[in-house]
Amino acid sequence: MMSNNKNEFYNIPITYRKMENLHIVFWLFKDIAWCLSLNLLGVAMIIPTMAISIIIAWRTRHIVSELCHNIAITVWISANSFWMCTEFFGVDEHIVFGNTTVKHLAMIPFVTGVLILGYYYLWYKPRHKEETQTL
Repeated sequence: MMSNNKNEFYNIPITYRKMENLHIVFWLFKDIAWCLSLNLLGVAMIIPTMAISIIIAWRTRHIVSELCHNIAITVWISANSFWMCTEFFGVDEHIVFGNTTVKHLAMIPFVTGVLILGYYYLWYKPRHKEETQTL
């Protein structure tokens, strides 16, 4: 999308905004359940939280800035959910190798999110200044 208009608007359809807001509700319930050790609720909330996150990323796929941030959010939620599950199932401190525990494997999606944002900010954005970007 090409634009030089600094006053351009990024409009989100109301149905998309409602879904994004509902996504926050599911995410909060997942993390509250984690905090309170409500294992069944926490694990159950992974499904709608991840599903909506993936849908949001898919719907924003035409705007690279939005897509990269939404994919980073999706991998963040996956890392967060994995970490939560390792604690719920009592395997978080099991050694995988060396000093690395099962919980530390959550770093893989966390780092993936950082790499996606690094790609966007360090490579893509500087090379596509003419495109409409939300960030």
